[in-house]
Amino acid sequence: MRRKPRFKRSSVKTFSFFLLFSAVVWVLVQFSKTYTQLIEIPVNYINAPLDKSLSDDIPDHIDLQLQDNGFSIYYYKIFNPQLEVDLSKAKETDGQLVYTLQNHLSDIEQQLKIDFEKSLIVQDEIVVPFQLKKEKVLKVIPRIEINYAVGYSAENPVKLLPDTVRVSGPGQIIDTIESVYTESLSLSRVNENLNGEVDIDTSGLGALSFYENSIGYFQKVEKFTEGSAEIAIEVINVPNNLNLAYFPKTVIVYYQVNLKQFESVSAADFRVVCDYKEVKRGDDYMIAQIVEKPAFINSVRLNERQIQFVIKR
Repeated sequence: MRRKPRFKRSSVKTFSFFLLFSAVVWVLVQFSKTYTQLIEIPVNYINAPLDKSLSDDIPDHIDLQLQDNGFSIYYYKIFNPQLEVDLSKAKETDGQLVYTLQNHLSDIEQQLKIDFEKSLIVQDEIVVPFQLKKEKVLKVIPRIEINYAVGYSAENPVKLLPDTVRVSGPGQIIDTIESVYTESLSLSRVNENLNGEVDIDTSGLGALSFYENSIGYFQKVEKFTEGSAEIAIEVINVPNNLNLAYFPKTVIVYYQVNLKQFESVSAADFRVVCDYKEVKRGDDYMIAQIVEKPAFINSVRLNERQIQFVIKR
């Protein structure tokens, strides 16, 4: 004979529902009650003065005494909001930056979303020890590679404005450097004036504070053309008792010049020299060098640099 179950399945479901419902109601009731709890609020410092190095031993939190319902308290424990402390608003006193919390309650209320009628910050102020940094003005060296479009060039190299940057940091680092570089920048097919900004390369210099992180650069770019001139070779430092014959007697100088100044260049503006004193034993040639040229031309080259010679007996 089959025995009837003591509890019906529907009764178990009903019992479980009311048990769960009761538990939820109990939790809601408990969380709705008012509690007083001490909570640590992490501190994040911003806008530290560039001429000061903060000590490693600085407060990393403030203590907030919170009187509120359980929901609010667990919000702070779970989401752990941070307080940003703006050190530009702190007062400097005896090697310390003092941030008075009472003077910034409205900002703290907005950041942490709390009501100070129900809450209290235990500390009156945050004290941040510091050491003064050493300052120095460093030369900035450009690392800008420029490839011009055909028919364009520049008389002067690219310039930085300003060409220095002020930095601060520990003396043992500041005293070892005199200059910094820009980030590498490559420009191609340039056919107009350059005017832009490039970042300063601060890699490996994390201990330093830079008052500027980028710097301007400019260059006047103009239309250029190629010119050439045939120049007689001048041989110097030949001993008086030596009868020297050399070939060729002339070389062609090729150069680039601003289109506006093309007519200003003549062969008389150049001087090409071979120095016999620089000839190595056993060589039968001299090296031609351009020793004089107009200042406003560039990309100067010779069609021939090795000048053959023989000594006549």
